[in-house]
Amino acid sequence: MELIVDGRRLDGRGFDELRPIKIEAGILNRADGSCYLEMGGNKVVAAVYGPREVHPKHLEDPSKAIIRYRYSMASFSVEERKRPGPDRRSIEISKVSREALEPVIMKELFPRSSIDIFVEVLQADAGSRTACLNAASVALIDAGVPMKGIVTSVAVAKVEGFLVLDPMKDEDYYGEADVPFAFLIRNGKIESITLLQMDGRLTVDELKSALELAKRGAMKIYKLQRDAILKRYVGEEVIE
Repeated sequence: MELIVDGRRLDGRGFDELRPIKIEAGILNRADGSCYLEMGGNKVVAAVYGPREVHPKHLEDPSKAIIRYRYSMASFSVEERKRPGPDRRSIEISKVSREALEPVIMKELFPRSSIDIFVEVLQADAGSRTACLNAASVALIDAGVPMKGIVTSVAVAKVEGFLVLDPMKDEDYYGEADVPFAFLIRNGKIESITLLQMDGRLTVDELKSALELAKRGAMKIYKLQRDAILKRYVGEEVIE
């Protein structure tokens, strides 16, 4: 399958362009914080509860809050109906996503408590883990959870020898490599990487180029996350 035609991707994007993104904070009344996010064909909802009492009690930590993250896909989110309940993929994504957020959340401020993050994929496209991380970060801020910054996530793929930002489904499926990143961004600057995975192979130089491409994409997403929070609480989008 030909994925690059006349220097353009199948959906008409350049190599360094993101898919259309829509972010709305505070969509669920019963959650402490929430977010709805569209990223390409992905449609996801994130809800945050806490800090709150830990159940069961033996899981509580006297020195800090515990973070629990559950990624799940609705049965109707993919073309072929997904079997309900957790599978190996959702357990793996839940684990790495929690580890991407944990260093950013100020857990020590809430001993013997839990912060529970639930993300549900309503419609799946390539990069659902990155979309869910972006939604979860906004939902945490909406819940008033103290954080060192915003976690912003995006993937880079290698397609027919080219590095492309934010791969769509065909690029993810037929490409030679897929590299999801997540970054801690504070005061408009990337401070650290909180998630880095790779499916496939890249050379060292390609990985360095993929990192720079991901950073540029992440800064664009960060501005949209920030705008969504400001729109929720100030009632207007930020003007740069």
